[in-house]
Amino acid sequence: QVQLVESGGGLVQAGGSLRLSCAASGSIASISAVGWYRQAPGKQRELVVRNTGGATNYADSVKGRFTLSADVAKNTVYLQMNTLKPEDTAVYYCNIDSRGRSYWGQGTQVTVSS
Repeated sequence: QVQLVESGGGLVQAGGSLRLSCAASGSIASISAVGWYRQAPGKQRELVVRNTGGATNYADSVKGRFTLSADVAKNTVYLQMNTLKPEDTAVYYCNIDSRGRSYWGQGTQVTVSS
C-alpha cells in the first residue's frame, strides 16, 4: 500500500509560479510510473505529465512551463509550474503506479487569477 500526500497549491496571479509536492509513504517499491493529473470544474481529469520507464511526457498545454522532478531520498515528486495561466486552475493530483496498482493523492487546489 502506498499513501500520497500533495501540497503546495494555492492562489497565484497569472504569470506566477508554484511548486507542488507529492510525498509518498508506505510500501514504495517497483514504481513503474509517476505523474500529475488535474481536474478543472465541470471537466474530466486530464494528464499533465507522466514519467514511464524514464520517458517523460507532458501535455501540450504545459510544455515548456511545467517540469516534473523527484527526490528519491525524500520519496517526493515535484511539479514546478511556471508562467501560470488562468486555464491552469484545477485540482492537481499525484499518481504513482506500483506493482500493478495505481495510487492517487487527495489533490491540491491551484487557482490562477487573471
